Amino acid sequence: MKKIAFVFSGQGAQYSGMGKSLYESSPAARQVFDTADNIRPGTSMQCFEGTAEELSVTKNTQPCLYCVDLAAARALEEAGVHADFAAGFSLGEVAALTFSGAFSDEDGFSFVCRRAEAMQAAAEQNPGAMAAVLKLSNEQVEELCKSFSHVWPVNYNCPGQLVVAGEKRELESFCAKVSEAGGKAVPLAVSGGFHSPLMADAAEELKAVLESIPVQTPKLPVIANVTAKPYGEDVRELLTQQVKNPVRWQETVEKLAAQGVDTFIECGPGKTLSGLIKKTLKDVKILRVEDAETLQDTLKAIQG
Repeated sequence: MKKIAFVFSGQGAQYSGMGKSLYESSPAARQVFDTADNIRPGTSMQCFEGTAEELSVTKNTQPCLYCVDLAAARALEEAGVHADFAAGFSLGEVAALTFSGAFSDEDGFSFVCRRAEAMQAAAEQNPGAMAAVLKLSNEQVEELCKSFSHVWPVNYNCPGQLVVAGEKRELESFCAKVSEAGGKAVPLAVSGGFHSPLMADAAEELKAVLESIPVQTPKLPVIANVTAKPYGEDVRELLTQQVKNPVRWQETVEKLAAQGVDTFIECGPGKTLSGLIKKTLKDVKILRVEDAETLQDTLKAIQG
């Protein structure tokens, strides 16, 4: 029997105006934004009217993206589309866990706010940068990283694309080495060296935060970034580890396919995950929901 996976967008996909038409057209989506506004007033308006510069600040980016990700999934569910599995890229994993019942909407959003603040503080304390490496194998990139004390492979996105993070000066030298090896390094517009040891302080802070939040075993299988295996009773441990360890996205997508998933629906802004899935798998249906228009397109594709 064929299965559906909802996959939730990560940081970098944000844009001004995101989520507005979902808010206006779906009561279930509206409830997500209203819950957020009760905890962090102005979140909806930041999504709908915030400038690109404002939305690029981590403490704003993550709460806003979480809302749009979760709102898209709730709108799908409201329309009768049900997921068999879920996964999220980095920040998107918190939305996936909330959707699956590991957190209440209030606790999931509160955690995202704390996560964003902790990661921004860690980035300011331990400045870093990130770059996507293309045209080299994962093994080649890993070997190049070993030549540097503070450069690490962090996002295993898809075949032929591995993102690294590191201290800025070393990363510049690393990028030169990539070119010498015949690859291409593309600097990313991010505010820190996420999913690397530079985030160790954030991980410690989030460990304490999670101890104070009720957590349930997910009702829906959610594939974890850290292990590329389903979450069980280890939500607190893996979410703590996630901010300072690599995102194993390619393995996650392959795991979902091995479980019988043939339809992937990206929930949230943009189509980054759709592109990565397309480069990883053949013969699967890839859909997305980020606004009222793409929701209707996806419903037609599924019903058709």
